[in-house]
Amino acid sequence: MIAFVITCSLLLFLNGLNIEELNITKSAFSTFLNILILSLIFTLIHNTYYRFLVEKPVQQILDATHRITNGDFKVRIEPINTFGKTNELDIIINNFNEMAEELSGIETLRNDFISNVSHELKTPLSIIQNYAALMQNEKTTDLERKEYSKSVYETSQNLSKLITNILKLNKLENQKIFLETYEYNLSNQLTECLLCFESIWEEKNINIEVDIDEHIMLNADEELTSIIWNNLYSNAFKFTPKNGTVSIKAKKYENLITVSVSDTGCGMSSETGKHIFEKFYQGDTSHATKGNGLGLALVKKIIDIINAQIYIESELGKGTTFTVKLDIQENKTKNI
Repeated sequence: MIAFVITCSLLLFLNGLNIEELNITKSAFSTFLNILILSLIFTLIHNTYYRFLVEKPVQQILDATHRITNGDFKVRIEPINTFGKTNELDIIINNFNEMAEELSGIETLRNDFISNVSHELKTPLSIIQNYAALMQNEKTTDLERKEYSKSVYETSQNLSKLITNILKLNKLENQKIFLETYEYNLSNQLTECLLCFESIWEEKNINIEVDIDEHIMLNADEELTSIIWNNLYSNAFKFTPKNGTVSIKAKKYENLITVSVSDTGCGMSSETGKHIFEKFYQGDTSHATKGNGLGLALVKKIIDIINAQIYIESELGKGTTFTVKLDIQENKTKNI
């Protein structure tokens, strides 16, 4: 059709010129053939381009989408990068791959949550059921009911903390975390986190020793680092006996910040120290009802994310010291 229109236009143009009719007819015919051949060539080129650079990637995206809907979150699409350049289809493919990665993380989180929590839920649920049954017994006294209700309340709190910690840990392990980093006062944060445990140290008459430099500024994700201090404090107060001592020290050097949390508790063996950051591991089973073995696993994961280091010094019967080292120059947090 394009060839026909162009030929007619040329004939109309040439009709006004003083050229022999025979020459015009020959020229028109050859021009028509040339244009027809060129049109066919460009049509083939366009169809080939469209098939391999449009239809094929679109079909790959459709197939991958179908696999996603069927629960295959491991599917990924290779970028096209036509002639070494990124086009709109490459952007769609990159967005699809990021979506698939996020969905894969969520699916892994769900599976891990089910497998981990199914075992850990059994003990607290059994305790709650047993005490609930005892409370329904007509022979149970009011004083006993009060004690049983207190145990149910404490167990339900531990159960809530267990689920919260599992969700936090699995999110950090299996999903991409975009950290919100800004400069904040670490000295104030350490003090504020410590004050949250005031009722515990007063109840156990624990002596608090604080040696924190003033105005220590840190560029990091404040919410994540608060999880570190809260868990280290919680561990220290949990394992420190009545009338014991918990010490918090924070020092700023030229290119380094060190934060140490020490207790005068039961300490741990070298074998326990090797596994202390593993999920659900509890070296001292006598305190198992007061925790769920996830706090230090959370701490270690966050330490890795913010490019810090954590060290343990412990001796059985004398206590434990956790020391976190933050490099001020190289403390550039990363997304995972």
